[in-house]
Amino acid sequence: MELPLLLAGPILRRVERKRFVAWLATSQRCDLKLTLSPSQAPEQSYHLRAGEAGLNAIQAGKHLHFLLLDVPLDEELPSDTWVAYQLALGTGGEGAAHWRDLGELAPDLCYDGHSLPGFRLSGRVHSVLHGSCRKPHHGAGDGLVRADQLLAQWLADSDAGSDANSKDSTHSDWPAALMLSGDQIYADDVAGPLLRRIHHLIPLLGLPDEPLAGAGDEVKAGSAEALYQHPDCYYRRDRLLPQTRRNRGLAQVLFRGAEKPVFTTANARNHLITLAEMLVMYLLVWSPTLWRCGTCGMPKGLDQEEQDLYRKQDDAVEGFAEGLAAVQRLFAHIPVAMIFDDHDVTDDWNLTRGWEESAYGHPFSSRVIGNALLAYLLCQGWGNSPDAFPAELMQRVANTLKLPGGEEHDNLLVDLLRFDHWHYVWNLNPPLVVADCRTHRWRSESSADKPSGLMDWEALTDLQHDLKGLPAVLLVSSAPIFGVKLIEVIQRVFTYVGLPLMVDAENWMSHRGAASAILNIFRHSRTPGHFVILSGDVHYSFVYDVELRGRLRGPDIYQICSSGLANSFPERLLATLDHLNRWLYSPRSPLNWLTRRRSMRVIPRKPEGTPHGRRLLNGAGIGLVELDDEGVPTRICQYLADGGVVEFTRREHESRWR
Repeated sequence: MELPLLLAGPILRRVERKRFVAWLATSQRCDLKLTLSPSQAPEQSYHLRAGEAGLNAIQAGKHLHFLLLDVPLDEELPSDTWVAYQLALGTGGEGAAHWRDLGELAPDLCYDGHSLPGFRLSGRVHSVLHGSCRKPHHGAGDGLVRADQLLAQWLADSDAGSDANSKDSTHSDWPAALMLSGDQIYADDVAGPLLRRIHHLIPLLGLPDEPLAGAGDEVKAGSAEALYQHPDCYYRRDRLLPQTRRNRGLAQVLFRGAEKPVFTTANARNHLITLAEMLVMYLLVWSPTLWRCGTCGMPKGLDQEEQDLYRKQDDAVEGFAEGLAAVQRLFAHIPVAMIFDDHDVTDDWNLTRGWEESAYGHPFSSRVIGNALLAYLLCQGWGNSPDAFPAELMQRVANTLKLPGGEEHDNLLVDLLRFDHWHYVWNLNPPLVVADCRTHRWRSESSADKPSGLMDWEALTDLQHDLKGLPAVLLVSSAPIFGVKLIEVIQRVFTYVGLPLMVDAENWMSHRGAASAILNIFRHSRTPGHFVILSGDVHYSFVYDVELRGRLRGPDIYQICSSGLANSFPERLLATLDHLNRWLYSPRSPLNWLTRRRSMRVIPRKPEGTPHGRRLLNGAGIGLVELDDEGVPTRICQYLADGGVVEFTRREHESRWR
């Protein structure tokens, strides 16, 4: 069948007054024409040829091309003004004889009353959207669809000239960015119907076969094609993934002699493995286009339990797909910043030194992790900071995509696993500083089973350098820096008995060195006066105001966690943990008095409208933070996928030293 020309995108990425960066995927090699039309400035037009300055093109398959526009602009774009843009895609070889614009390629891309997509660049950040953890088969709605509704309502109000500051307005200013702080895909937890569709699309896109080094005798011939035909391809991939006998401490007593999986996710039965699977996954979670390319029946060989699960997941996945036109529209209208967390690669990624030794010590598991990181580079990291990826590296990526599975592929993945520029800064006002909390781990030297610090000394030093002299900052840490105390204590107990992987013991305070270093950064004399920390990861939302005390008063810190976009925490368990946390660590509790850090005052904010006393919000949605001119939050809320809105209000009398 003939594939549509535009497979995914356009996604606005690092858009600045003198720079326009956007990402898209196409089925053919294309030239582009870009026209920017600010409402109060002259129009700018650019003709971009694939492979030349301004248009980076990488072919991943016969019918799959990734394009990154990175255009230095002739004239500065105005701030706080609507900028409409047009993209036309030209095919037909030299001279691009056939041109098609976005109105033809994606007719649902524009909001009502507008014939072109557009965006606004904020002179000062007064609003930002943020979220994490988007699992397609979760079945509880999609926070990105809710975000699209917010932009549609705001634009309609703006066009109508309504008071943007009225109580009924969605928010007071067009968001400066959408921050996706992790788990944009779940490479380690894929619904059977979604994996089935991925395999249906791989040959249509003409993605090459990939030899799988170290896959073992279970996958005959050790190739991607053999994997796709294997009887354990669906719901039994955990049988194909490598195992290890490495156990230590009390865990060795509990699991003596038993083989343990390298991939520790509880849902590894459909773990993505090949590079082709990873790349197609991104196309399917960001765009509706490829969902229209034929139907996929249930694979053969499933037992009754697997068939029932497949049907249940199929309903959830189809519901997810229905919202993708809205997601595509959202991404075309707001700069999108991204950073990985574990599920973008695999659960517990780099959690302990022992995990790293097991995972990277096996060629098959190392390939799986590296493939996920390579797919992240192409689909997420590239647009965050294009300057971080030199032409030589991207040429190696292009060579690998032409002939995956060979020595060049493996050498590239080794270098990507050592790559140290996934973090970045966007020069907003205040700046958006995005930390890499996955590949710069502070590994424990005393025990391979102790959790690694989320950032090592060198990375924290670089972070301090980025923060020096700023009056305010939007700091992104995938995992909350200041988390729920009871949950952190539970993680500490499991770590003590040698089972940190069982409870995802990933919090800043689990590693003494990293915890001390990040607190010292906050206390530095030249640190920003206002920190807004945007986090996700934990599948529930909360807000803490944090004050650090010492010889001099520290900065004002606002820990804001929005999670998940399409995920949630087990409701009864979260309610129990929330209740126990408030009871055991209330300001009047002896336990809180004995364990507190006297130099840290934490003030939890209440999510209004939730059951009495709750401080942790459970429900899929998107977070919104509004800021004043000093970078101080004036409104923090969660827009739920079911249509509700929850505001977080400060409760001064509940503050406690911890």
